[in-house]
Amino acid sequence: MLRFDFLKELESLPYFTIAGFRQLLDGRKHPDESAREILSRWSQSGHILSLKRGVYMSRRFYELHRNDPDFSPAVSAILLPQSYISLEYALQRENILTEITYPVTAVTLKNTRLIENPLGTFSYRRIKPLLYTGFSQQRYHGILFHNASPAKALFDYLYLRPLPRNLRTGKLEIAEDLRLNLVDFDREARDDFADYVTLSASEKMTYILSSLQRTIWQP
Repeated sequence: MLRFDFLKELESLPYFTIAGFRQLLDGRKHPDESAREILSRWSQSGHILSLKRGVYMSRRFYELHRNDPDFSPAVSAILLPQSYISLEYALQRENILTEITYPVTAVTLKNTRLIENPLGTFSYRRIKPLLYTGFSQQRYHGILFHNASPAKALFDYLYLRPLPRNLRTGKLEIAEDLRLNLVDFDREARDDFADYVTLSASEKMTYILSSLQRTIWQP
């Protein structure tokens, strides 16, 4: 049976691929076992976790880092690199949404999708290229990931969310109705949100901006 020396070498990595593991095996003397067989056995025994097809993380790395603030955003980028953290998850991290625990949510230019694995649920929403903006770049253990600004996360959340019919009235109070904590939005963040609304040329978003300015973002 293949010794666990190989597994020890993978425990410091945030993730590894089956192709990378094959290269590791090819450089050593080892029994006549395929990389896929070995990884399958390790996965069944709980030594590694499958993130998606052909991509894995050691349980040791997961246990050491799962409570890090940037762990889940980095995993989201591993699963779908062309994406940025936004929507409910980003708003919750900023204490704008406070009542419910949300899956990791991100925005992408690719198709909307939901990925579930042993680490959790990762939701991706598609947005048009014009609005694929408003995020910053960070690194976590070498993994490049992107975070939406609070203003962009709020815009994405409202832009991609259907507006219930009972809120389509002149008395709309979007912050109260959706339980959004927006009192700490400073002038710069409010202006950024307004800029995204202008960029979108969305009648719905113009309506929502008007509601926010009338109710909680008064001069």
